[in-house]
Amino acid sequence: MAAGSSNYWEDLRKQARQLENELDLKLVSFSKLCTSYSHSNSREGRRDRYSSDTTPLLNGSSQDHMFETMAVEIEQLLTKLTGVNDKMAEYSSTAGVTSINAALMHTLQRHRDILQDYTHEFHKTKANFQAIREREDLLGSVRKDIESYKTGSGVNNRRTELFLKEHEHLRSSDRLIEETISIAMATKENMTSQRGLLKSIQSRMNTLANRFPAVNSLIQRINLRKRRDSLILGSVIGICTILLLLYAFH
Repeated sequence: MAAGSSNYWEDLRKQARQLENELDLKLVSFSKLCTSYSHSNSREGRRDRYSSDTTPLLNGSSQDHMFETMAVEIEQLLTKLTGVNDKMAEYSSTAGVTSINAALMHTLQRHRDILQDYTHEFHKTKANFQAIREREDLLGSVRKDIESYKTGSGVNNRRTELFLKEHEHLRSSDRLIEETISIAMATKENMTSQRGLLKSIQSRMNTLANRFPAVNSLIQRINLRKRRDSLILGSVIGICTILLLLYAFH
């Protein structure tokens, strides 16, 4: 009976790890799709002044379809991973299991943390993509209005020229913001990978701390310094972003 229960738990852990690996790959591709969508629409916006709107619209429609498809796939994977975590929680709460192996709860909590991180990252990337798409739709409408004004009446050339200059200023500011977002997303991906490595190290250190209580105080000091460094890094990134935005709009 114990062997059967152990095999059931290992099967659940294997399913959870497989789903987590698939989600990690999907989220990386999802983030790259968001970044490429922003850059491609910026290039298409510049080409719109010299060519027809047919190709950009088709390209945007294709990317929108890819976005919707990947979003559905990631949501399905998150649902499956949630189901596996629920089964693990149900198994760990079975009478007698907790007393046999207390490490089950630690393993379950670790998988729950990973699920929460992936869910948060998915919703954040999805919101960024939708914001970029709405902004591009708005700028596309402005471009169409400008073209309509230019072709409909070429009377007030001075006003049209000022309007075009203001539009170019907005586009340059928009490109600067997009570059800032791309840098931030790349930094986030790097920090996410480092966070996974640190979690693995921390898990091993916790095991050592349980065996050697003298190490526990050292781990606490390391954790305090890590949180302090994270706050400093977050503050620096926030200040740099604010300065870039102020520079862009002045």
